[in-house]
Amino acid sequence: MNPAADAWLVVGLGNPGTRYDATRHNAGARTVEALARRLGLKLKSARRAPAFVAEGRIGDAQIMLTKPKTFMNDSGRAVASLVHARDISPDNLVIVHDDIDLTPGSLKIKFGGGAAGQRGVESVVRSLGTKDFFRVRIGVGRGPHFQQPSKFVLERIPKDAIEHHLEQEARAADAVVTLIEDGLAAAQNQFNFVAEPEL
Repeated sequence: MNPAADAWLVVGLGNPGTRYDATRHNAGARTVEALARRLGLKLKSARRAPAFVAEGRIGDAQIMLTKPKTFMNDSGRAVASLVHARDISPDNLVIVHDDIDLTPGSLKIKFGGGAAGQRGVESVVRSLGTKDFFRVRIGVGRGPHFQQPSKFVLERIPKDAIEHHLEQEARAADAVVTLIEDGLAAAQNQFNFVAEPEL
């Protein structure tokens, strides 16, 4: 059976539960939630995968928006379940995730390549057996030099920075739409941006 050329799976990585909702590590999950609201879709529990899903369309493409119910390090299990159940090509898979190697405010869209230590992406690569899928990388930075980045990303976003993060996630949602409708080059030209580091 051939994968449907116009069927896309868009996955927002994060950790489940209210403890993590407002952390930097859940930027991908919040982006998918924002995109679902924009499209008038509601994420619901999937029957055959540990994930919340919503189905709709972006332009002519059929899409499934997804938030894994698993913890970040086990994201691949949910992604692989949906890829195999829906026979979706990895070429039509978009993983949206936070990235400590990009400064806050930065956004990058790419296809393939390494995981750069992002455990959720590593899990997806292991589960699918391929690196060849799209990534929308949301910069969150590494935090203060005296703090481990793994702890920094699990902190709640300060109130005075929430609006900035929401704007960045809205741009990431725009990037997903452009990627699906117009392709990688168009999305990169319009949305790839590296912010200056904070002093």
